Amino acid sequence: MTDDVTSNATLPDPADAARADRARVHAALGDPVRLAIVEALLDSDLAPDEVAAALGMPPNGLAHHLKVLDQTGLVQRQRSHADGRRRYLVLDRSRLDGLIGARSWTASSVLFVCTANAARSQMAAAIWQSVSTVPAASAGHMPAAAVPEATVALLRRHGLPEPADAPRGYGDIDTPPQLVVSVCDLAREAGPPFDAPRLHWSIPDPLADGRQEAFDHAFDELQRRVNDLAPRVSAA
Repeated sequence: MTDDVTSNATLPDPADAARADRARVHAALGDPVRLAIVEALLDSDLAPDEVAAALGMPPNGLAHHLKVLDQTGLVQRQRSHADGRRRYLVLDRSRLDGLIGARSWTASSVLFVCTANAARSQMAAAIWQSVSTVPAASAGHMPAAAVPEATVALLRRHGLPEPADAPRGYGDIDTPPQLVVSVCDLAREAGPPFDAPRLHWSIPDPLADGRQEAFDHAFDELQRRVNDLAPRVSAA
């Protein structure tokens, strides 16, 4: 009798959990406001008040929608590494899996900016140059005296060219960029002085951390984001 019950029992289907998870994502995106929030975060990390302003709604009207997106893992909140009181909403694109179309950009040049132009922006420009024909450069809000050996060693380890120039300030950029990507909260919140569309990636500063793991994490996140954005940027 026991054997018969066991043989006839319905075993849990591992696919059911994955299907239910996808259903939750679809349900979250089924609301026009939440879909608009996700679309606003496709290429740029934004603060909640910036999302509210972009959607033309009061910040307190955003709270319920952000809670739903939090629960589905679509959006995460990250503390600003410049102003700890500020939070950025960061979209986990892996949760979309092709559910949402991505925006295309037209730009004949891309400029990556961070605080010192010593690590993150240098890495981002090097990665970009390895995957895109659209020219890329980097600059810093407060440029350092030199690119540290940790950055050079990391680029070398990944088979990317070492920085040809010392860290540069905004005033050293001769040709105005057509797309600016800040990879540092401080540079973003200080406001790059360029009349061009701006995107923001909230990447922790590996130099402030100092550990190899921090450099590897920053590189991996920059590589993921560059690989996602670069195919959608075409020369003007």
